[in-house]
Amino acid sequence: MKKLLFITMLLVCGLTTAMAQKPAEIKFDKVTHNFGKFSEKDPVVSCTFFFQNVGDQPLVINQAIASCGCTVPEYTKEPVQPGKQGQIKVTYNGTGKALGHFKKSITVRTNGAIELTRLYIEGDMTE
Repeated sequence: MKKLLFITMLLVCGLTTAMAQKPAEIKFDKVTHNFGKFSEKDPVVSCTFFFQNVGDQPLVINQAIASCGCTVPEYTKEPVQPGKQGQIKVTYNGTGKALGHFKKSITVRTNGAIELTRLYIEGDMTE
């Protein structure tokens, strides 16, 4: 009986400890970037979104998908340890696109507590 009680207590303590750890959690410095006005003569613009893992577990970006083919995200592939930073570089290519205002989204999926985050880029391409 004492062994059964001891094993039960160990199991409860182990589960409590495992549940107390905070999962990975992504926190971006910003979620929107405005390129402002730029010329169609130089239609390729880039920006970088920085993020930090504010959780207790390693953070993995599973995918980053842009809303169209004119926008390409490049992201940190290796797990980001707790307290460390990573980045997502987004490049917009306006070659052959209509002049004027645009707004594109990048969907970021992670293993974190918040599994999905959307980043936005926008700007105005002029003649």
